[in-house]
Amino acid sequence: SPCAFSAAAQQRSTGDECGPEDPSDEAKHPLSACALEHKAIKLEEQVRDLTERYRKALADSENVRRRTQKFVEDAKLFGIQSFCRDLVEVADILEKTAESAAGHAEPSDPNPALKKIYEGLSLIEAKLQSVFAKHGLQKMNPVGGRYDPYDHEIICHVPAEGVQPGTVALVTQDGYKLHGRTIRHALVGVAVEAQE
Repeated sequence: SPCAFSAAAQQRSTGDECGPEDPSDEAKHPLSACALEHKAIKLEEQVRDLTERYRKALADSENVRRRTQKFVEDAKLFGIQSFCRDLVEVADILEKTAESAAGHAEPSDPNPALKKIYEGLSLIEAKLQSVFAKHGLQKMNPVGGRYDPYDHEIICHVPAEGVQPGTVALVTQDGYKLHGRTIRHALVGVAVEAQE
């Protein structure tokens, strides 16, 4: 270090002035004050560097823990997503069958079996919707609401008669959300201004 060289150069230049006390002093204090100060500064820098690295590593591990926890929570909530997509198709078939049976089962109809079938289908449909709600699966009802590309898929445009353009005027297939996440887009017709 420069301090050690300057001390050695000073002893050489004084030469004869160095007495028997100088070697004994040097044996007691092998490092000069300048060298000790330089070493202390280096150690402080290392401590600061290691402290900063420790803080970054701690923050990174906390971020990983939070992301992992969020991933696990999402897996619990949305693990049934593909099952729900398949099940809503069954719900569609059940709903259409119930509507068809309702059209044929009139109050004056002499066929009581058809009326019982309709009632049974209605009960099954109501129970299925309650099970959906229990597990966070909800049917969207977009008629009259604004078109949202995240929830709806446009299949046609209809003239805006009494409704504002950009409003959902009809739904050909219901959409569903699982815990607020769209798992099936609603197929909709959007109102547009009539062009002449």
